[in-house]
Amino acid sequence: MHTISTFGELLNAANSQYLIYDMGRRVQPLDVMAFRQIEALAAPYPYPIQGHACFALVFWEQPSAPFIWFLKLPLDEQGLLNPAGRSQFIEMLLAAMGKNLQQALTEAQQQQLASHPFSYRPAQEKLALFNALVRRQLGQAASSQYEYACQYLSGKVNRDQWQAVGLQGLADICARADLLDHPAMLLNAIASTAKEVQIALCQLLEHITISPQLAQHITQALPQQEDAVQAYFLRALASQPQYCIRAITSIASQQKLSQECLLAIAARCWLVLKQAPCRKIFLESLALQTQDFFNGIFADIVAIPAIRPLLLSELRNPDRSVQLSAAIGGLFRNTQK
Repeated sequence: MHTISTFGELLNAANSQYLIYDMGRRVQPLDVMAFRQIEALAAPYPYPIQGHACFALVFWEQPSAPFIWFLKLPLDEQGLLNPAGRSQFIEMLLAAMGKNLQQALTEAQQQQLASHPFSYRPAQEKLALFNALVRRQLGQAASSQYEYACQYLSGKVNRDQWQAVGLQGLADICARADLLDHPAMLLNAIASTAKEVQIALCQLLEHITISPQLAQHITQALPQQEDAVQAYFLRALASQPQYCIRAITSIASQQKLSQECLLAIAARCWLVLKQAPCRKIFLESLALQTQDFFNGIFADIVAIPAIRPLLLSELRNPDRSVQLSAAIGGLFRNTQK
């Protein structure tokens, strides 16, 4: 009998259809064929975060009742999946359910899987957006919070009534940002809703592809925000690197990038680091932080395959400041310990 060693084999054996979403940096779908290459250790995980692959497996026989696993598996130094954790999780599943993954779990089995070292629960805003995206993709209705959120963003409810707006309702709107009057609602929200709602929206918009019109609107509104809020607006531009670069350049021309903005770039807007001018701004600003902060951020983003060669080349770039040279020297000394 063939030994089941990958999630793809396990789900195929259970006659399940399935989807994969990255849950680490941005909530975004992973191509099934690409995931098979990752599982075969033929390709690095494309969106590593802090040395791990964080992803969701959604599988079903009936799309009205999908099953979901949130997993956080370690990666090796090359960004390849460490198969030991995956094998351990699969063995536990097979022991509990065999190949019938749709059968009901006992409470003890549910607790056992939930306490598995490679299971985890995403942050609240990621979970809300993920639920909204999956519901839409599987043809399910939006949540009960959706209607009120639409009324609020449309200006039909006083802006002071923001506390009644549910995060899941906002996520449902963002997951349907291309439908009906939703683009107009989002444009209006950035300008006229309570600041708490604007921040929540930005935390959701960072995971979807926003329109150029909305990106321009956010970019124009960003300089007027308080320092603590600017990073949220910056994160919302993650899907539009050209506008994100414009915003970063604008902020950097006025002041050094804050830790919050540096974290926003590293965690959500890393694609801007493909551009040399923005990469220079980022690294020079990062070098002004503490050595531990520099080391941690650099180690995290250099693991991203799409920008790894560019970042490594910066280590040998002679056209850099004294501060950046010192920070890179500290990075090497820490690596050699």
